[in-house]
Amino acid sequence: MPDDGAGIELTVLGPTESTDDGRLADFYAYPDDLQSCWVRGNMIASLDGGATADGKSGGLAGKGDRAVFTQMRHAADVILVGASTVRVENYSGAQLPVAARQARQRRGQAEVPPIAVVTRSGDLDPSALLFTRTEVTPLILTSARAVEDTRRRLGAVAEVIDASGADSSSADYAVILRVLAKRGLFRVLAEGGPLILGSLIENGLMDELCLTVAPILVGGASKRIVTGLGSVHTKMRRAHLLADDDGYLYTRYVRAD
Repeated sequence: MPDDGAGIELTVLGPTESTDDGRLADFYAYPDDLQSCWVRGNMIASLDGGATADGKSGGLAGKGDRAVFTQMRHAADVILVGASTVRVENYSGAQLPVAARQARQRRGQAEVPPIAVVTRSGDLDPSALLFTRTEVTPLILTSARAVEDTRRRLGAVAEVIDASGADSSSADYAVILRVLAKRGLFRVLAEGGPLILGSLIENGLMDELCLTVAPILVGGASKRIVTGLGSVHTKMRRAHLLADDDGYLYTRYVRAD
């Protein structure tokens, strides 16, 4: 076979400088003057490609990953997540400190970003933390087929929105982004799960992916960070690569086109 790697030049990425919490915000700033949704995916994976440990992504997280996760939430207008992830990770509303709220106000953002949940069935428990531990009303993005029943069950604790496209039995991701854009929620942070990310990627709607690589091997049958039926080939370019003393890598890749 041909030696395609002959003469290739590689760059050694070493600890050439450090950053603090103040500068971390610069690494995860969204583009300026957005007029449509910019979708950022944020996921964590083990060294051997697993998206969870003991069934939860939080089982892979470390101190640095939690800091990056928090910074991305501080920057977002809305946090997009699937119903399954809400249940498994026991999601509540976003919790922001005073300094982050003030920074958001200076940028013209609401103090706290809402959680927007994608669910074709609307099958969520109204007593869950998502609805009982939140300062802002969650958005439930569901199918036309389920919207009336979902409003009946969740209308007192959430804003339920028909986000269907041609298929009335499911939510359409292009429609979802139009709904969010009409509300001025341009800075979208998609936190999973794998099916949500897979659908966004399949439909060409993922603008960037921030992937934390945890220095952990999980083995077994852990899922990838992305699942789905569609297959694409979207070229990305590296925006940055950070590391910490615990061995975690924090990558940010932006769509090349």
